[in-house]
Amino acid sequence: MSIYVGNLSYDVSEQDLSTVFAEYGTVKQAKLPTDRETGRIRGFGFVEMGDDAEEAKAIEELDGAEWMGRTLKVNKARPRENNRGNGSFGGRSRY
Repeated sequence: MSIYVGNLSYDVSEQDLSTVFAEYGTVKQAKLPTDRETGRIRGFGFVEMGDDAEEAKAIEELDGAEWMGRTLKVNKARPRENNRGNGSFGGRSRY
């Protein structure tokens, strides 16, 4: 499972994110999704930790913490929903 990290500064790097979470255990991976059009990070990221205990500690300590001038939103990441190609717009059918 991975951790969702929201309300990130647009100046943050994957290395910055990894360094902060490394204080709570082994960081397997840190990802910052980027906007396809601009290439700019989208203000949130995902961190994968070594085990559940490390993950829980990082979430507990970092949720609501201030970092780089922003108040972080940190919780367990939810599984991604596939909303593409289903023919609906805003929850309503096209037809």
